[in-house]
Amino acid sequence: MVRFPLRLPILLEEMKILFLAHRIPYPPNKGDKIRSFNEIKYLSQKHEIHLACLADDPRDLEYEEDLRKYCAITKVMLIDPKLARVKSIFCLFSKKPLSVTYFYSKRLQETINHWQSMNNYDAILCYSSPMAEYVFRSVTDRPSTIKPLPRLIMDFVDVDSEKWKQYAQHAHWPLSWVYQLESKRLAEFERRVAETFDHSILVTHEEEKIFKTKNPHIKNITVITNGVDLGYFSPQFPQQIAFGELERVTEGQRPGTNNEKPVLLFTGAMDYYANVDGVIWFSKEIFPLIKRKIPEVQFYIVGSKPTKEILSLSNNNGIKVTGYVPDTREYFRKATLAVAPLRIARGIQNKILEPMAMGIPVVGTSGAMRGIQATPADGIRVADDPEDFAQEVLCLMRDPMLRHKCSVHARRYVENHHRWENHGFCLESLLQESRSRSEVKPSANTEVK
Repeated sequence: MVRFPLRLPILLEEMKILFLAHRIPYPPNKGDKIRSFNEIKYLSQKHEIHLACLADDPRDLEYEEDLRKYCAITKVMLIDPKLARVKSIFCLFSKKPLSVTYFYSKRLQETINHWQSMNNYDAILCYSSPMAEYVFRSVTDRPSTIKPLPRLIMDFVDVDSEKWKQYAQHAHWPLSWVYQLESKRLAEFERRVAETFDHSILVTHEEEKIFKTKNPHIKNITVITNGVDLGYFSPQFPQQIAFGELERVTEGQRPGTNNEKPVLLFTGAMDYYANVDGVIWFSKEIFPLIKRKIPEVQFYIVGSKPTKEILSLSNNNGIKVTGYVPDTREYFRKATLAVAPLRIARGIQNKILEPMAMGIPVVGTSGAMRGIQATPADGIRVADDPEDFAQEVLCLMRDPMLRHKCSVHARRYVENHHRWENHGFCLESLLQESRSRSEVKPSANTEVK
């Protein structure tokens, strides 16, 4: 649920906003890009956006033109992932977080400095903590006496230092040591950012609680959850269908699916450690239990850049790995159920919200579901033990009426709690507040639920 500041401006004046993102926010086909793109899309309706961001794949540069539909000016700086990793390794001998070094580009810094010298920005919105480094290193020729300095807003999204802590718990030495070190350094950097910026944003109340436990003196925090494009991700069945008409639904099929065999679906970037870990765990520990009861069931792994481990699962006993697909809805329409078997998870998982929006029941771990406030009454099922997880899947697959009921409730939950326009208004209000950086911080934040 979004927390709105108690005092909202009556009239939202047009602003000039500098938006800094660690990855190009287009196409909106993965978690961080979905959120950053929708923030830009909403704000661009009334305000002038200047976007500076990074890309680690040369193919992403072609999408800069798409972003110009929403941004007055854009700069997408290409970084070499291999070189960035080498630079990060050298940081092991300093006190700087590896993440900050990885996402830092001197050339992008020069662009940002130039833009700031030429523009009187009303606000600077940083998306992900490493982008704060560009603010800390900013140098402009414009005297600060001309106009109050821009309001600084940090969208942390997740508490990344906790993510690295989780990685450390699942990795072997020496990576476990590196991850633990990064967690400690990043936590210190996050504290510095929150103390310097006018306001910080987190994606869930769980993340807020974690951050405040680490930093009890920080008060200027607002929770803005993720949303879903409800028009794009729409159900494939008429929601007004009566439950009594479901006798005609074939066992193992979701109403509206265009696939004859029952299909379990996982979507997500398949070079992301948490996704790889979860999918391998599901494929080896859970899927065989399901297939033992329903031999014809298939498991689709849909997402870009699958690792060798993931590719090795393909065509193995009903498992299919697609790699990148231009439109995930094609596979949602095949799905009987979606699964989110994540053992490492932070924030809100779009891989849960998107199928829910399309009326697809989801079975996931408690970690994956922690970021949303849905309950089984909202069409989800939660299990952490492999046998329990398999049983929840089997229960839904065998009961078309229950599955349809979960489908309707899942869509309804997303409609009620995850509309981008609601979240965008809260973000816009934070940016609009006229209080300048020169005032005392951290500022009090009175909120209503």
